[in-house]
Amino acid sequence: MPQTHNELDGPYQQLFEHLSLTLAPEQLMTSEAQTLAYGTDASFYRLIPQLVVKVNTLEQLQLVMASCANLQLPYTFRAAGTSLSGQAISDSVLILLSDDWRSHQILDNGNKISLQPGVIGADANRYLAPFQRKIGPDPASINACKIGGIAANNASGMCCGTAQNSYHTMASITLVLTDGTVLNTGDPQSVAAFKQSHASLLEQLSELAQTTQQNTALADKICHKYRLKNTTGYSLNALVDFTDPFDILQHLMIGSEGTLAFIAELTYNTVVEHPHKASTLLVFENSDVACKAVEVLAKQAVAAVELMDGRALASVANQAGMPKFIADLDNQACALLVETRGSQADELSQLCQQVMDSLLDFPRIGEVAFTTKSSETAALWAIRKGMFPAVGAVRETGTTVIIEDVAFPVERLANGVNELQALFTKHGYHEAIIFGHALAGNLHFVFTQGFEDPDEVARYGRFMDEVSQLVAVKYQGSLKAEHGTGRNMAPFVELEWGAEGIALMQQIKQLFDPQGLLNPGVILNDDSQAHLANLKPMPAADDLVDKCIECGFCEPVCPSRSLSLSPRQRIVLYRELSELRRTGDKPLRLAELEKDFKYQGVDTCAAVGLCADRCPVGINTGDLVRKLREKHYAKHQNIARWTAEHFSSVATMTRLGLGTAELGHKILGDKALGAISKGITKVSAGKVPTWNPSFPRRAKYQPPQARFHKQKVVYIPSCASRTMAPPTDAIDPRPLLEVTCSVLEKAGYEVLIPSNGDELCCGMPYHSKGMFDLASSKSQQLEDAIWQLSEHGRWPVLMDTSPCAKRSKEQFERDLDIHEPIGFIHQHALDKLEIAQLDEPVMLHLTCSSRRMDMHDPLLSIAKRCAKQAILPEHIYCCGWAGDKGFTTPELNQAALAPLKAQVPEGCSRGYSNSRTCEIGLSQHSGVVYQSILYLVDEVSL
Repeated sequence: MPQTHNELDGPYQQLFEHLSLTLAPEQLMTSEAQTLAYGTDASFYRLIPQLVVKVNTLEQLQLVMASCANLQLPYTFRAAGTSLSGQAISDSVLILLSDDWRSHQILDNGNKISLQPGVIGADANRYLAPFQRKIGPDPASINACKIGGIAANNASGMCCGTAQNSYHTMASITLVLTDGTVLNTGDPQSVAAFKQSHASLLEQLSELAQTTQQNTALADKICHKYRLKNTTGYSLNALVDFTDPFDILQHLMIGSEGTLAFIAELTYNTVVEHPHKASTLLVFENSDVACKAVEVLAKQAVAAVELMDGRALASVANQAGMPKFIADLDNQACALLVETRGSQADELSQLCQQVMDSLLDFPRIGEVAFTTKSSETAALWAIRKGMFPAVGAVRETGTTVIIEDVAFPVERLANGVNELQALFTKHGYHEAIIFGHALAGNLHFVFTQGFEDPDEVARYGRFMDEVSQLVAVKYQGSLKAEHGTGRNMAPFVELEWGAEGIALMQQIKQLFDPQGLLNPGVILNDDSQAHLANLKPMPAADDLVDKCIECGFCEPVCPSRSLSLSPRQRIVLYRELSELRRTGDKPLRLAELEKDFKYQGVDTCAAVGLCADRCPVGINTGDLVRKLREKHYAKHQNIARWTAEHFSSVATMTRLGLGTAELGHKILGDKALGAISKGITKVSAGKVPTWNPSFPRRAKYQPPQARFHKQKVVYIPSCASRTMAPPTDAIDPRPLLEVTCSVLEKAGYEVLIPSNGDELCCGMPYHSKGMFDLASSKSQQLEDAIWQLSEHGRWPVLMDTSPCAKRSKEQFERDLDIHEPIGFIHQHALDKLEIAQLDEPVMLHLTCSSRRMDMHDPLLSIAKRCAKQAILPEHIYCCGWAGDKGFTTPELNQAALAPLKAQVPEGCSRGYSNSRTCEIGLSQHSGVVYQSILYLVDEVSL
């Protein structure tokens, strides 16, 4: 779909026109839908940017920064947009990082790692895993947040504490200052050049540090504040911890939230990732006892101590897998979730015993003993991780979930907990819960809040005023411990730091950003009511998505995120559309958004449900999209019903069409057929897909004669594998049906195939278009056939395409043992086969349906057994083919697989997956032919 642009006002139009001379059209976004989509982060604020600019390189970033400076236009940097305090939004120019900012370099055998700001935190740890190392920060959003945001917010987490945050584990940093200068503090030449070009800045930093260190009262206050977790304001500890101006400079950047410079790269000193871990849950009578126990645990070798108050425990008491005694606790109870780690199993056992011995004087009213079993530790941590979404899931429609983040001195933690709970009661937040990182005195409290009613806004304002007094004044704690100051706490920075502290921060801001263009309103804000302005509306839209908190955890796995919208953004736009329809007062704006949303929100959604697996409250945005498609495809119901009732005829026509294309290819060749096909696609308005060399040939559906074996398996060839043979350049040209039967025969199985196989379908083609009744009908027909053929569930069932298997497992009501190829081979066949390993590398693709069925490890196990080297490329969670989207919306497939080709190693000529349609796009965009994993197994089995 061509990029659309809205005319901008004054200097923004000048900026757009200037950048258009250098940047590609898709890098500049001005349409109402796009700017609205990027007007939200994980906070409860909204600012709509005038212009969104996506930059691919350092040079492009410098261009945008210089252009904004020339026009005096403020700008904000954005990485993942998972920030909780409103620091990643702008009503001016929003600068996005493209996927080209994801480079990394392992240094010193894993003791250091250099990361660009677009690297997701969890990916950094994956790169370090072979070295048993990790980065220090471990925020709860680590599967979505990026290094740029982790460093800019000085994010920490459950086990990080203060010793392992970015401030303390940074080795060097690369920055782009407002004047365009690039400084790499790890490069002697860069440092030497900076000394010459910015001598005045360095001198002023040294003077600031000297003055601060000589001010005993202020220096002592800074030391006290950073004994705790603290991200309120700038990192003033840099002025007392260091004397070298480069050390001061680079440490000021940590926690600066994009208000001083751009972080272009960060090198971390990594920390040990212990291979052995154990966890225990200890429940005490009240928070006083629990917090006293924390003081004792702080002296033990524990990696994490998570505190959870009685209300927090009650919020998850009825969830699956919870210890039974939790449901019987009252609101006075308080629990500690303790984790300890060791390099050896016996060392870990000793540490666990020492921890329990230290707590002999603290009676408990419930506990789960230390366990090292991964399933049991995961269940314990699910208690803690489930609390935030538990509140989100039960909130009233139209309200948002707020998670605040404070720190008390550990020795006064119990008082802090009790007084926070009293404030909840006073201000009517009866659902509020408290949990947090007790070793650092860091508490999160979660509550629901509506902002549509001015009285509700005022209530929130009064509550925050009292919280700020309690934390910052009475207990001299931190108003923001790890979530960053943002807009949320900017009005309270002076309350926490005093006149001298805020003056020092203002001097720092002036030194680095004299024009005041970098993320204005964040960290420093003269408006005492700024935290009550620009509040995000959360109107009711649909029960399927109303619980969305717009956190952005879903975005990394969405195949359309770089093409159109992510799940979060789809919901943002749909909420706006719903509100516009309700009010009816802006018909032109509604019409424009509806037009854009049709393509960006509905047509380009793969609707595969990966977002639901990442969503804290389990929202599957694909369910909403299918519901919207139901209305669109209603006019095609009669045609669809005919296809469902004459499915074998549809299969015959499909084979005929593929056969015609195959014949045309033989006669015309690649170039001519491709050109003709493009013309037909254009004339048909995209209804006829464009042919390419990866398109399948016609398959012959001829089930072989079964041979008798004691063990039997029901084999259901999918409609795709029944009609689509491998492309002409495939290593193995045989149809998948023939290959599958060969593997099963070698493994000693008699293959049972339905006699009416060409009539059968799992219903997925209908379900994806919102034709739910037809989908259910086809699914029921398939279930009935399998039930009879499997002798009422006696024999396992193999479906050769993973999406069919997943849908059938979800839809079938009878007790049937359904498998897709990976699971069946791994569980039922691999040990029965004699394997001669292939001496060459192979590419792998884990389909979204297989990923959701936890087939990652089985796929790698099979591939490594069958081939010398197996490569599962990163950053690809779904290929974007999505049933027939690869035919009808090929740009979705192209966008989803953009990182693929660069990851194919030299000498690799084949790839494997387990979905016939996915393999078409994978072949096209990788340069190697992909086939079912069953082809590999058959080739290497004797």
